Amino acid sequence: MPDREAAQDQAISAAEDLFYSRGIQAVGMDAVRDASGLSLKRLYQLFPSKEALVLQFLNRRDRQWRQALAHHVDTHTTPEEQVIAVFEWLHTWFSKPDYRGCAFINSFGELGGISPEVVAQARRHKQAFRDYLVALVTATGRPATLGDQLVLLAEGAITTAAITGTSQPATQARDAARLLMLAYSRHDRAHSDGSQ
Repeated sequence: MPDREAAQDQAISAAEDLFYSRGIQAVGMDAVRDASGLSLKRLYQLFPSKEALVLQFLNRRDRQWRQALAHHVDTHTTPEEQVIAVFEWLHTWFSKPDYRGCAFINSFGELGGISPEVVAQARRHKQAFRDYLVALVTATGRPATLGDQLVLLAEGAITTAAITGTSQPATQARDAARLLMLAYSRHDRAHSDGSQ
């Protein structure tokens, strides 16, 4: 029998594939049992409820998603390039054949009305992404308000790409981000020159 940590990892991996591809409510613990190779008894020893497994799936997804994004962004040198790199990474993510949108938006849509813990997980993930993008934007010398605007662009692209089944929203959001960054640069220059 696998040790506890290995068994948990096995169960979460199986659940992640199923929850993300089919939806949380459509997947029972018996499906997780079949996909993981663990017995139902073992699953419930590891996770006392399906919600506990969902929360662990979201926790892992958050960690992996943010690490992958940061890894890509860190390969770019200038602050401006790093901001644009966020949207380029989104394009890569949207282009994956198994892309079904944001696991946190999906989970919130399914369970937000009945699980305060899922709501809290989704909000933490979105807040962490917002904080990350705002930090990248302010590193360019532009205001945090621009960061909030770019977050809305990114979030809109994430949802639109899932619904339309195309990666094009990432390119459109990237182009809009460039225009907004340029507009803020012009605005700052105009004010520093003393003109309106």
